[in-house]
Amino acid sequence: MAEPVALMALALDAAIGWPAWLYRRIGHPISLFARVIHGCERAWNRPDRPFALRRALGVATMALLIGMAGGGAWAVRHGVMVALGSTGWLACAVLAFPALAQRSLDDHVRAVAQALEQGDLPAARAAVGMIVGRDTGSLNEAGVSRAAIESLSESFCDGIAAPLFWLLVLGLPGVWAYKAINTADSLIGHREERWRAFGWAAARIDDLVNLVPARLGGMLICLAAGKGWATMWRDAGQHASPNAGWTEAAMAGALNLRLAGPICYDGVMHDKPWIGSQGRADAGAIDIHRALRVYRRACLLLWLIAGGVAWAR
Repeated sequence: MAEPVALMALALDAAIGWPAWLYRRIGHPISLFARVIHGCERAWNRPDRPFALRRALGVATMALLIGMAGGGAWAVRHGVMVALGSTGWLACAVLAFPALAQRSLDDHVRAVAQALEQGDLPAARAAVGMIVGRDTGSLNEAGVSRAAIESLSESFCDGIAAPLFWLLVLGLPGVWAYKAINTADSLIGHREERWRAFGWAAARIDDLVNLVPARLGGMLICLAAGKGWATMWRDAGQHASPNAGWTEAAMAGALNLRLAGPICYDGVMHDKPWIGSQGRADAGAIDIHRALRVYRRACLLLWLIAGGVAWAR
């Protein structure tokens, strides 16, 4: 049943996404995960507690979060199928599609390109600041463009490929458990002193659940572009994350661009290695549009995979 649910969820996400008016009215389902994570962090991640205890409490937080997300989704799915019978899968698709981000990612990245095309660099910085965590106030056009492309390529994994993978493997409980894990990693899975112990479990579990989807996502980007393989194999390991480098290196090779490199967070410059070091660094709006075309073709390949799995079963 997961395969038709996945196809319908992809279609709903592509057609309507998560509109801004809906977000303003009810927020997004992952905001519930964020509240749970912040509540646990405030109560349990006290600096006066020993490192080992804070790590254990971080593990407990993840167990609570995954149980809540996966168990809650299982209960809802069971209730829907009992109530609606053979048409219950349609309701499951409606419940699953908010976990995908095809349209919203496309919209956010395209807004950056449009601002640059209008010559409005401050607006472009503001637009890219909505999808990246780095400082954007001093970025030039090339820096803004590279940041947008990096976010697009990385988010292709954790916003589309990985949720779809877990939806196909474990159904509705799988996709929402994944989103809970990924949300926890983005909030507490950091190496700074405050989160190193408490966020350890979030970071390690996120690494595990993205292991296959990240590599699949990188290969799909290369297939969609018809190139990029050599850069992906060579530079995927240059990223601090064991997974994010696969899609980013694939996109760098696909566009012949140099991505990543030195990045500023909270006023501190971090000397990160370049990905796609043999490419050019002078990216612009036209390169964002090129990246979006590759991204859309890669999304279509995911549709084909979901359809192929459904046909095979």
